[in-house]
Amino acid sequence: MVDQKKLDEICQGLDMINEDNSIPRNIRRSAEEAKGVLLDEKNPLDVRVASVISILDEMAVDPNLPLHGRTLIWSIISKLEELVK
Repeated sequence: MVDQKKLDEICQGLDMINEDNSIPRNIRRSAEEAKGVLLDEKNPLDVRVASVISILDEMAVDPNLPLHGRTLIWSIISKLEELVK
């Protein structure tokens, strides 16, 4: 059973990244892609979470990412890891 509240929090965090104009466009696009992968119910939850963590991990190492964006990404990754436990 998916914890809908945690899933909503994660989607909200991804939306915050997507709407922040101080974050580079390529990272905002990746956040939108990650949200799409997470909400695609064709795959099992653990596969979706692993895919999203991979996308977010790539985003977090981008040298153009502001510190507040990196912190938000780490927070989202942490929530994703809780989701599959």
